[in-house]
Amino acid sequence: MITEKTFDIDGPMLIKPRVFEDERGYFFESYQQNKINDLFGLNVRFLQDNESFSKKNVLRGLHFQAPPFEQGKLVRVIKGAVLDVAVDIRKNSRTYGKYVKVELTEANKLMFWIPPGFAHGFLTLEDDTIFSYKCTNVYDQKSEGGLNWNDQDLNIDWGIVSEPILSEKDKVEIPFKEFKSPF
Repeated sequence: MITEKTFDIDGPMLIKPRVFEDERGYFFESYQQNKINDLFGLNVRFLQDNESFSKKNVLRGLHFQAPPFEQGKLVRVIKGAVLDVAVDIRKNSRTYGKYVKVELTEANKLMFWIPPGFAHGFLTLEDDTIFSYKCTNVYDQKSEGGLNWNDQDLNIDWGIVSEPILSEKDKVEIPFKEFKSPF
């Protein structure tokens, strides 16, 4: 595993696994604790794995969990493709309110590390997309929060040409200017 790309925002990392391919198919290590800790320069421990299945044009997010249940996420696409977005919600950060975005696909096999203190969301670019998350903390309903996915102040370029498919919850998340960060 190697860090593929660093961003103007401290924290998130794009990780490229070493993939071995031949006429049979492919093999790669999608997770190895020591290698991840070496890449991150800290001791990360994952407590929960999540997986979602979505049709094309589903937008999930922007979600986070507040302390003490904050979550770092190591995400990847198993099948299909997504545009993945992380928004810095660390109030003392020089990049507060800024975002990074990456395209994760079954073909590129990239993994994206989103540390605690970021709101996270993704848009599926293909039907039958399977998205996997490794989380550093367990889900806690009372700690969950969210931001409006199309907030004008965040100005995220989702590249959307038609209205995305949203959950009822994601349709009514709060605007960024009303947000009081717990980070």
